[in-house]
Amino acid sequence: MPVLQIMQMLHELNDIHAEMRAWRHRIHRHPELAFQEEHTAELVATVLKEAGLHVETGIAGTGVVATLENGPGPAIGLRADMDALPLQELNTFEHRSRRDGLMHACGHDGHTAMLLGAAKFLARHREIRGRVHFIFQPAEENEGGARAMIEEGLFERYPVDAVFGMHNWPGMEAGKIAVQSGAMMAAFDRFDILIQGRGGHAAKPHETVDPVVIAAQLIQAIQTIVSRFNPLEAAVISVTRLEAGHAYNIIPDSVRLSGTVRAIKPAVQDQLEERLHRTTHGICEALGATARVDYTRCYPATVNTQREADLCARLVRETFGESQLKSDLPASMGSEDFAFMLQQKPGCYVRIGNGSKGDSGCMLHNPHYDFNDDILTTGATYWCALALRYSELIQAEAN
Repeated sequence: MPVLQIMQMLHELNDIHAEMRAWRHRIHRHPELAFQEEHTAELVATVLKEAGLHVETGIAGTGVVATLENGPGPAIGLRADMDALPLQELNTFEHRSRRDGLMHACGHDGHTAMLLGAAKFLARHREIRGRVHFIFQPAEENEGGARAMIEEGLFERYPVDAVFGMHNWPGMEAGKIAVQSGAMMAAFDRFDILIQGRGGHAAKPHETVDPVVIAAQLIQAIQTIVSRFNPLEAAVISVTRLEAGHAYNIIPDSVRLSGTVRAIKPAVQDQLEERLHRTTHGICEALGATARVDYTRCYPATVNTQREADLCARLVRETFGESQLKSDLPASMGSEDFAFMLQQKPGCYVRIGNGSKGDSGCMLHNPHYDFNDDILTTGATYWCALALRYSELIQAEAN
């Protein structure tokens, strides 16, 4: 893309910045949980329709897809997520959450605003070659909204040659964009364990099979699974919830444990699941209790395809300069349901720096987090450049 064209695009998107900021703050003030994003979806659909795009709502409940088409050429999907988290916000700025116990603590408000800004710009100019589908997805946080959209025929109704996603990344310099091929985010599984013992009076533990003591041993043993796993393979098991008893003087009949398992490679995922089952049943049987393990595969690993990652890296270099590309950011052990889309189509998921200092460096899922408005134009520019240049990049790669 010629430098002059890039500068003109940046200038115009800077003019849209105030609107993106207003959309973002409105969404932040009214956070909505998975599959409940009615206010957000209404705002998204209104902006897209006013831009003159073809819009469909109600996909997987609250999902929205808009389409821009201009002659023959490839079709791509650009995806943003819309849901918030069940977290009490502790910020005091004007656009803080107005809903107790709900908060945009992962930046989905910013992701939505950036893609809306890009859609408005592209609809105004209509210089793309081919087709762009703007995908506004519900329920990224734990509920698999991407999978739900796919199951409702997303890619049959809106065929694409490739699909692309973006997430803000606190701790990385604002505006830098991290692009790599291969794994970007880990797979995410969850488990629930019921330890069934025999309760009784706390003064007579010898007459019981104490599930609390067994749970304590099991928690330690679960951590040993990872500590004695291949150290060259990424793996995390975290016990995050323990429920046991209601009184000081009663040893309960049962204890419930819950947590998550994360890995990059499917084979490691399989081994961790098998060892969790074996460790749990072995310890409980040895100590006279029984156990039930409910293990659920939630999200697969988010894996970028080589071709699309290379194209996106080239795009960042040519649009923003070599200094703005980060190609050595390690894969995160967090998870992302954009992985389901990448299982269906080639594509690339990038991370955009939210900032490394002050408020912008506050980590995701923190009650003090806020998306950095200064990167709205950068993110929208990336989306616009990708939509405008995808066909050209594919042709250049072929030559």
